[in-house]
Amino acid sequence: MKDKLLVMLEMQDAMNSRVNPEWRRAGNAWYRAIWTECAEMLDHYGWKWWKHQVPELDQVRLELVDIFHFAMSDYLLAESDNSLVADRILNELDDSHDEIDIRVAIETMAQTTIANHSMHFSDFANVMNLIDMDFDHLYRMYVGKNVLNFFRQDHGYKDGSYIKVWQGREDNEHLAELLDTLDSEADGFKDEVYASLQARYPAV
Repeated sequence: MKDKLLVMLEMQDAMNSRVNPEWRRAGNAWYRAIWTECAEMLDHYGWKWWKHQVPELDQVRLELVDIFHFAMSDYLLAESDNSLVADRILNELDDSHDEIDIRVAIETMAQTTIANHSMHFSDFANVMNLIDMDFDHLYRMYVGKNVLNFFRQDHGYKDGSYIKVWQGREDNEHLAELLDTLDSEADGFKDEVYASLQARYPAV
């Protein structure tokens, strides 16, 4: 787990640097991005008692992966040694709470994040457990989304020339399909994800 977490920390640093080389001094409110994503996650799961709602678990998991991006960024600011950052995250993941109502678990994660201006991974782990998402699943989805973000940047995301819909489907859908066919344990997993996206991207 630690090796995979170190890979993710390095990828997150690289993505942040791609967006803003001075990201460590930018003063980004990572905690605000986290609690906002919590609200979106709650909407995807469903909470409105006055209408029929079916939990969109795939979307809930995607929101949790987005939260992972922001939380790792926050922790990277607090410690320059990635190994120590990884140890801190793993220790907190091992200290999962036992709330069984996912709506309350999501609210707790948002509340503590707002109160502390930082997320604690014990809250994150509680939500992971409630949506049957293990660490390997998190790793596979994180690497995939990170690679897609780089792919978007490389293909004109900033200037608006990026094509998000290919063959009638959004890039996220293509990514999800590709991740089911690739071996996340392979050394070149992230490179394979990028190459597979490139093979599907429409030629311009």
